[in-house]
Amino acid sequence: MSFERITEQTSPYRHLEKMPISELLQHVNNEDQTVALAVKKAIPQIERLVEAISDKMLMGGRLFYIGAGTSGRLGIVDASECPPTFGVPYGLVIGLIAGGEKAITTAVEFAEDSREQGWKDLLEHKVSDRDVVVGIAASGSTPYVIGALDACRSQGIVTGSISCNPHSPVSLAADFPIEVVVGPEFVTGSTRMKSGTAQKLVLNMISTAVMIQLGRVEDNKMVNMQLTNDKLVDRGTKMLMEKSGIANYDQAKALLVSKGSVKKALQFLQTKE
Repeated sequence: MSFERITEQTSPYRHLEKMPISELLQHVNNEDQTVALAVKKAIPQIERLVEAISDKMLMGGRLFYIGAGTSGRLGIVDASECPPTFGVPYGLVIGLIAGGEKAITTAVEFAEDSREQGWKDLLEHKVSDRDVVVGIAASGSTPYVIGALDACRSQGIVTGSISCNPHSPVSLAADFPIEVVVGPEFVTGSTRMKSGTAQKLVLNMISTAVMIQLGRVEDNKMVNMQLTNDKLVDRGTKMLMEKSGIANYDQAKALLVSKGSVKKALQFLQTKE
């Protein structure tokens, strides 16, 4: 099957250094507006992966994201936001990046070129066939990611992928590939732009939909969110007042803080009835 690196094609915009700032910004914004439409086309693929992840996690499995560079960082961001947003334990959703923790803030040369290291990094977390591993690679050709997915499949571990080129090697290595083809970047090859935006949107969709399937959202509220700052305590207090009928803000806040989450506070009230 042919593999075309559309993400590396030359930008249709020329002589960017000569453009007025207003024109630069308008062109970037115009390109960004195409991303959501590209993601929309991939919704059937995203749905299949969400179903597979939900099935595994409902049976006690975990979700791993694995990537390099921008793709790896985006996976780590999405994983790190699941515990405070949905109240799940740390370690239920795990992000891995080529080059380790240092690579989160600093480029690690050639880290993505090892086909073996991705699997070794997964083994550090005792990955098993109860889990799902999603490889993230804008180009779809990152050896670190492809090697990890190949090893996973050989061990019977369900795999997914997110890439921005059609028919890429990472798609072939995944049971549930997602391809969001956003076209050439505004700055040639700078996949932190449209490709990165597309990956972030897809990751948001995956984690949010999965957490809803796991019962971490009720109605449209984050009833399991962690109370890690004053803003979240205030949000939780108002949420508790709405759901419980408690009219006094201070009373609702005291109950919320004592129980640790909106859901636990509501469960406490139900036991008193």
